[in-house]
Amino acid sequence: MQTRPKFGQWLKWTWLDILTMAVLGALGLGIYMAHPAPSRSFAVTFSDGEIVYPEFAYPLRKEIVPIWLAAFLAAFIPISGILIMQVRVRSFWDVNNAITGLLYSLISAAVFQVFIKWLIGGLRPHFLDVCKPDTSLATDMGYNRKGFQQLYFTREICTGDIDQIDDSLESFPSGHSTAAFAGFVFLYLYLNAKLKVFSNYHPAMWKLIVIYTPVLGAVLIGGALTIDNFHNWYDVVAGAVIGSVMAFSSYRMTYAAIWDWRYNHIPLNRNAPFPYLPESGELMGAVFTRKAGWGDAAGVLGRGNDQSYHGPTHNANQDMNQGSSAIPLRDVGGGHTQPENMV
Repeated sequence: MQTRPKFGQWLKWTWLDILTMAVLGALGLGIYMAHPAPSRSFAVTFSDGEIVYPEFAYPLRKEIVPIWLAAFLAAFIPISGILIMQVRVRSFWDVNNAITGLLYSLISAAVFQVFIKWLIGGLRPHFLDVCKPDTSLATDMGYNRKGFQQLYFTREICTGDIDQIDDSLESFPSGHSTAAFAGFVFLYLYLNAKLKVFSNYHPAMWKLIVIYTPVLGAVLIGGALTIDNFHNWYDVVAGAVIGSVMAFSSYRMTYAAIWDWRYNHIPLNRNAPFPYLPESGELMGAVFTRKAGWGDAAGVLGRGNDQSYHGPTHNANQDMNQGSSAIPLRDVGGGHTQPENMV
């Protein structure tokens, strides 16, 4: 995996993934364009004219973040972050696995959520405004005028635009939230691995901010949907769960670990298992950070189980500035020769 393959070799290894993505994409688009499957019942007003569920009577507004923009950002920003990391990583296979994993996450999450939208769905907060119900159109067939006090109807009483009605019946889960979390949580995992934020040394605070910025972006996109009343809060939460699960799953498929700082930056080989042994894998130095020995030819990955190696910032003869004499040191334990026990 140290060398870049020819296009024919790469295609030989990835054609099945490409075909799978194309099939899933076509399937997801077809389901997205289909009419809602269930015939959902809903209440309009009580006998005195009071709205039964005012949470579904919000006005139809323009989306703050359109679905096409949410999907674009969920793909473009992570890909940009991956490419920026290559300033130091400089690995074809890292780019390949990262973008492939990102596509796994985005496409799988999208298909997962459109199936749920189609087969289960739910009412959007602006459903009644879009439906424009006329209860005089209710017939005795189906589920019209059913339930306690005959409060419930089906979409036959709606007089609004058919496409808008279809859309307003497919609120659960949020596609915006699903896409945002599928893309940005994957980027969060990737940046954590490349910057070694949760690792074997104390990193600078800016790295913590960098890795959580994508998560903030995903939360803001999801939160905007409750402001423009296109989704209920539980739609957003469900989409976030779906997107996050797919992001974690996809990252682990393409990289050697998620939280194990020794290996989580290493792209996996399609044709050979990763041994998980000290200094036994390729691309051990495929990280962005250069602190604490990371980014060397072999990095510090393979030295995690070597008790004689303490890393460049953990040697008793060095200070925390890697050899600088700016900070004088005293022996641990007040100068006693016996080592202290760690508790």
